[in-house]
Amino acid sequence: MSKVDLKLGWCSHAAAKYAVEHWHYSKSMPAGKLVKVGVWEEGGFVGCVLFGLGANNQIGSPYGLAQTETCELVRIALTRHVAPVSRIASIAIKLLQDFCPGLRLLVSYADPQQGHHGGIYQAMGWVYVGDTTSDREVYFRGRWMHPRTVNSIRGTQVGLASRPTIGKHKYIYPLDAEMRAKILPLAKPYPKRAGSIAANAPAIHAGEGGATPTPALQTHQAESAESV
Repeated sequence: MSKVDLKLGWCSHAAAKYAVEHWHYSKSMPAGKLVKVGVWEEGGFVGCVLFGLGANNQIGSPYGLAQTETCELVRIALTRHVAPVSRIASIAIKLLQDFCPGLRLLVSYADPQQGHHGGIYQAMGWVYVGDTTSDREVYFRGRWMHPRTVNSIRGTQVGLASRPTIGKHKYIYPLDAEMRAKILPLAKPYPKRAGSIAANAPAIHAGEGGATPTPALQTHQAESAESV
């Protein structure tokens, strides 16, 4: 089989929103400023990779880093595609590093409630540092969401149902050799795939596709992405 024509570049908010709402299990855009990387195969838009500050405004403090030195991989939203997700994520991270050269560490989470164990991060060599403490989520617009996302849309959680959630698997990814040496002692054995889920379902909902909300960008356009 011939090699797929894969291209990643900055995408519009509208394109990212389409991908997340159609191809990500959360169906919701994360709150806050985002760096939005679009993914195209054979000239067709197949999704996006999003980076942001996440829900934790002290995301870098456990590692002695300022908030500007750390960000979260918050969404990988893809329809049917050929290239491995690990390859797509790796290219997106390189684009992020070029755009935000001061970054030293990435953080991401795999949600066991969705049957995710972090297989993508394991394939890429991310460091697993354990599970987060239990949290809660709020029911809004027909689905359960993180409270911060609800606040960004509605301005308040008052009057909405909420429920506790179990902790998520936390992974971190160093962006330089010094940081890698610093975090490797924190590594724990990788969690295994949940037995009740046939696939890792890495934030991908295949089967809904074909939309091309934006063309592939040929050059870097800073106005299409926001600094984290």
